[in-house]
Amino acid sequence: MTGIDDFLYRQGEIIDRVGWAVTLVVPSDDDTADTAPFAYTVGLTAHDYPELIIAGLDPATSQALLNDLASRVYDKAEHFRHGQRIGDLIAGYDAVIIDGDPTEQLHPGGAIGRYGPDRVRLQQVVWPDRHGRFPWDTAYGFPSAAQPLIGQP
Repeated sequence: MTGIDDFLYRQGEIIDRVGWAVTLVVPSDDDTADTAPFAYTVGLTAHDYPELIIAGLDPATSQALLNDLASRVYDKAEHFRHGQRIGDLIAGYDAVIIDGDPTEQLHPGGAIGRYGPDRVRLQQVVWPDRHGRFPWDTAYGFPSAAQPLIGQP
């Protein structure tokens, strides 16, 4: 088995056991400085839910947040709406869900490869700066490259 075949096989096992898997994409040393890490779910599409994506956080945090939300979707059939604020995901802050299409910076290749580009819908979990401002707000505390977006609220 090749490396990618082994990865896809193990990912499929996780999806079969849990209902989804989280894929982490961490920029390599060759990537430009404005390339943000991101993570996304794979598996929710099979149950007619959008895949979830988050950008700009460390892998462990991204995985924990996506697993929390994916379990709400998969186990409790919770649906998130475009522009919805979620107050119980990040301690002391709201997160916002936005709908959008994959971009060059935020491309859920594993989900698209597994289900096809016409089936995969995407919702991004957007986190605020320490003052509760989001990337679309004036005076957001991070450069736009820190948290690329798939859309606007």
